[in-house]
Amino acid sequence: MNFFKKPPTIKEQQRENDRELRKASRDLERDKVALEREEKKLEMDIKKMAKEGNNAGCKILAKQLVQLRNQKTRIYSANSKISTVQIHNKAMGANIAIAGAMGTTAKTMGSMNKIMNPQQIAKNMEAFKHANAKMDMTDEMISETMDDIMNESGDEEETAGIINQVLDEIGIEVSGKMANAPSVSRNKVGESTTDADKEIMAQLAKLKSS
Repeated sequence: MNFFKKPPTIKEQQRENDRELRKASRDLERDKVALEREEKKLEMDIKKMAKEGNNAGCKILAKQLVQLRNQKTRIYSANSKISTVQIHNKAMGANIAIAGAMGTTAKTMGSMNKIMNPQQIAKNMEAFKHANAKMDMTDEMISETMDDIMNESGDEEETAGIINQVLDEIGIEVSGKMANAPSVSRNKVGESTTDADKEIMAQLAKLKSS
C-alpha cells in the first residue's frame, strides 16, 4: 500500500469530479427509465382492477403510483442539480485555466522586466543621445572646415587670376616693345637686346603656366 501517494492536481481533481457527476447522472437516468416502465404497468393494473370492480385493489395501486411519480419528480430534481454542479465544475476548470494563464503571463512579464532593466535602457538612451549630439557637432565642425578650405581655395584662384592679368599686361608691353622696335643690323648689341626680350617672354610664359 502506497502511503505516499501524490495528491491530484486541481485540474486532475476537476476531471475526476466531472467523471463522477456524469456517472451519477447516468445512474439516475436508468432509475427514471425503470420507474417509467413501472408507472405504465401500474396504470394498466389499475384500469384492469377498475373494470373488475376491485376498488380496494385500485386504491392500493393508486397509492403506489403516487409514490412512484413522487420518486420520478425527485429524480428530475436530482438530475437538474447534477447538471448545475457539472456547469459549476466546468466553470471552475475554466477559471483555473484562466488563473494559470494569468500566472504564466505575470511570470513572463517579470522575466522580461528583469531582462529589459528599465534603468539600463534609460542609461543607454542617454548615452546614445550624447553620442549623437557629439557626432552632429563633429559633422558641423568638419563642414565648417571644408567650407573654410574651399573659401581659401577661391582666394588662391583669385590671386592667381590677378597675377596672370599683371603678367599679361607685362607681356603685352614687352610684345609691343618688340613690335615697335626699329630694325637694326645684326650686330652684337642688337642681338643681345632681342635675346633679352625673348628671354623675358619665356619667363612670363613659365610663370603663367605654373
